[in-house]
Formats: sequence, structure tokens, C-alpha cells
Amino acid sequence: MSPTYDAVVIGAGINGLVAAAELAGAGWRVAIVDERDRIGGFIDSGELTVPGYVHDTFSSWHPLFVGGAGYAALGPDLGRLGLVYRNADGPVTASVSDRGAVVADRDPGVTAARFEHPADAQAYAEMLAGFERWAPHVFGALGSELTPVDSARLGVGALRGLGRAGLGELARVATQSGRGLVRERFAGWEVDQLWSPWLLHAGLAPDQATGGLMLPVMAFTMHAIGLPIVQGGAANFTAAFSALLAERGVETYLGNLADRIEVRDGRAVAVHAGGRRLAATRAVLASTSTARLYETLLAPDDVDDHGRQAVARHRPGRAATQIHLALDRPLQWTDRRLDAVPLVHVSDGAGSTGIACAQAEAGLLPSTPTVVVGQQTVLDPSRAPDGAATLWLQLQEVPWAPVGDAAGELDVSGGWTEQLADAYADRVLDRVAAFAPGLRERVVARHVISPTGLQAANANAVHGDPYGGAAELDQSLLWRPGTATGHRTGVGKLWHIGAFTHPGPGLGGGSGHLAARALLRPPGPRRAADRVRRLAGRDRSGPHSG
Repeated sequence: MSPTYDAVVIGAGINGLVAAAELAGAGWRVAIVDERDRIGGFIDSGELTVPGYVHDTFSSWHPLFVGGAGYAALGPDLGRLGLVYRNADGPVTASVSDRGAVVADRDPGVTAARFEHPADAQAYAEMLAGFERWAPHVFGALGSELTPVDSARLGVGALRGLGRAGLGELARVATQSGRGLVRERFAGWEVDQLWSPWLLHAGLAPDQATGGLMLPVMAFTMHAIGLPIVQGGAANFTAAFSALLAERGVETYLGNLADRIEVRDGRAVAVHAGGRRLAATRAVLASTSTARLYETLLAPDDVDDHGRQAVARHRPGRAATQIHLALDRPLQWTDRRLDAVPLVHVSDGAGSTGIACAQAEAGLLPSTPTVVVGQQTVLDPSRAPDGAATLWLQLQEVPWAPVGDAAGELDVSGGWTEQLADAYADRVLDRVAAFAPGLRERVVARHVISPTGLQAANANAVHGDPYGGAAELDQSLLWRPGTATGHRTGVGKLWHIGAFTHPGPGLGGGSGHLAARALLRPPGPRRAADRVRRLAGRDRSGPHSG
């Protein structure tokens, strides 16, 4: 006889974990299924190079999770079960190029005081203050299902809170590119060089719409939350989550590929995985790619026009590559301020990053890539032997199927072979070494994960894209994943969560939290009755003001 659960979750990435934990915490009987032999998705760490050096294999930085609703709900229990974060109090991020380095401190005033033009310091303060006014409405949209009722409520709230002119300005900036914003507001180069590369972490290029809003989002987040990393490595995050799931009675089926979602009378009733039938009486949540959900897990007759439309409209974003280095001693930058900065971009801002993005979109290996240099041992020295260090290099502007090399040096005819990945890694190291001489002499060992390696490690990294697809405006908000139904699907009791759905990529657990909250919300008539009781109680309490 097949086991029966209230909910079955497919996919043990951050969104699946958050959904499973929250549902189980409310008393539901939950099972979670994943084809890998571990939970966490793109959250993991290990000794990838040589013993004694711990590297965050994929993702590393957790500001979205720490600042999100999932952590607000689960954080105390995760902390009790061993999750500890290390964070920056002073310098948090920086960017370096031939024209110099610019450093962001957790204190925005300290950051702006270093700008060449005094007017830019004032403009920076105004940008952050402006976003602080917008924040309840922006984060409200990101933390909502965006149903017609939600959208109307958010719109009315924004109109009341910001006024017609303020709401119009928010809408204008939301359609602006990051390059457009910095050109409009700043005379100097510092804000562009510092924050335009951060748009890559939202899946955007400097010239794409919504960058004008995401740039201040990134700046505001770094100043307010910082760049927390998991003490001892990201595997300790999944260890805490594993303990929480066990504590709440969640049954995990690891190493079991979900083959099919069984649908009966228009409703999802079971998940078939690893030869088992896992019955679900209340919900099935699929943290999968859009194509896998509608083309593999569901039978063709169970997919409606909305599902077929979502598959047709989805497009992968740029691919990514990871390079892990074990160093015998910490990196020493030409600008010594960077030695103490957890995350440094090698970029001059929208200029070099925009060119690299365009080259990758054209199928070319960028000649001058933007390099994300993570110096985790600045925050957590326990990740390396005494006196040593790790480096975490990320490239977010590479093509899945290269057709050429923008520098005209590398042979791409065989695709992402091990030889091509190593040769491109050499280019990346040379780019970093231009600002940190002696890098190569410090390298004890390295480990390269190409776009094909990313997809092999996680099937949701379609075409080597770790962000669940392109993040431009037409692939976001109401249009992600393209069904116009939010996390609900055309199948009753079946929910689609993960980076392929609203609010998109990032380690926030947002879609898992939203789906869990929606499932736990009382049905309509009960909500109405609750409202009547609240109003009645308010009336009994005497006069009041709204």
C-alpha cells in the first residue's frame, strides 16, 4: 500500500525545503522527493580542491534568505539546530578596474564619503532614501501571489503611500535600465562601477529593463543586511534544515527521481518516484523547471493552454561557471583595502559588464569577463588551514553553447570540454591577477564547474543557467512562469514553486513560503467569518480610530 501524505514536495532546493518545513510545522504530514542523494539544491559545500579547504560549491551568500519571510518563520529553529551566519560589519563589497577601486561599507555614509563628486554623495543618499519609501511596496509585490486581488491591494496601497507622482516615478524607474539610472543621477563613475555588476546576481545585464530598480535594491540590501555566509560552509545550512525536517516529521526520499504526477478528475493525487507511489491528499508542490513540470511530470492530456504557453514563453538566461581556488596564503590586492572585502567584482561597471553580457548573448566567450571574487575566509577563517585562504570565483556571462571566442584565442568547436573550461579559467585568473599580483603563485589547487557541470549537478540549471531562466521584465512578476496563474497550475492541488516562478531567482525561499502560506490560509468563507468576528470584537471594545 502506498504511503499517504498531506503534501508531497518534488525538489529539495531552498524553496522546497521552506515549503516542506512550514507545512510540517503547521501539522501537515509531508514528504519531500529529490533525485540527488542530498538536500539543498544549489546549496552545498565540501573539500573540492584539497583536504582542509572548504568551498561553497555553488551559491554562498544569503542576504535574501536572512531578510526574507522564510527565515523569519524558520530562523529561530534553524539557529537552535546549528545554523550560524558570519557577516561583515564594515566593508561589504567592492569593484575594481583600471580606473581604480570603489568600496561599499555597511554604513552608506562612509561609502558615499569616498565619492569624488560631493553631489554624488547627496544623490546616493537620496537614491537610498527614495528606495526606503518604495520598499514596502516593492517587497510587498515580491512577497505576494500577485492575484488580481493582491495586485489591486498593492496598487491602492502604493497610490496612498506614494501619491500619484511617487507611484509614477516608481513605475518609471522599474522600467529603466541600470545604466540609465546611474547616468541620470551620478556625475562620477563610482556608483556605476560598484553596483552595475551586482545586476548580474539578479539575472540582468546593465541595459535591461528593471535594472533601474534592482540596482538600488542591491545597494539597499548590502547596506541593511550585508553578505551573510554560513559558518563552516553551506553544507551546515542543509544540515540544520535536515534536522528541522526530521524534527517536524518530514519524510525524505533522496536519490529518487520523480517520474510522474498522477492526476485524477483534474486534481493531483500522487507523485510516482523511484518505483513508489506517494499519495497526496491536499497538495503536490513541484520545485522544477517549467518544461519538466508540463512536458515530463504531467501527461499531455493534463496540461492546459496555460501550461503549454508557459513552456513556449520560457527562455533560459545566460549560463554560469564556478572556479574554486585553494590558496596557500590570502590574496593581496594592489589596492590593499580589498584584502578585507568579502566580495569583489572585477569590472568597470556597465561598460565592461555590458560588453561581456552582449558577447555571451551572441554565443561568444567574453574577452574581458566580469569576475565575482568571493573571499569567504575574510569572514570565516575556519574554511582554510591557518594562514591560508579560499577563493570563490563566479562567472555569470558565459554562453551555454559557445560559437566563438571574443578574444579569438580559444577553440570552442567541442563545446564545454574540460580543456575549454580550464583554458577559460586561465583567462579569468589572469584578469584577477591584473589587480592582485601573485595570485597564480598562491594557488595550491583549483576546481572548475562549467555550465554543463552545473546542469549535471542540478537539472533545474537548464542550459547552465542557475537563475531559473531569463529575468527580464517580460519574464518576471505576473509573467513568471508565463501561465498567468501564479504558483497555481491548471491542475487542482498542484503548485509550481522555485526559481522558475515568482519572485524569481535568489536564495530567499520566497516561492516556497508563498505557496505554503496560501495552502495554510483558511478558505474564503472562514476568512470572512474571521473578519466578522474581528469587527464584532472591535465594536464591543468601544470607540476606536482606523
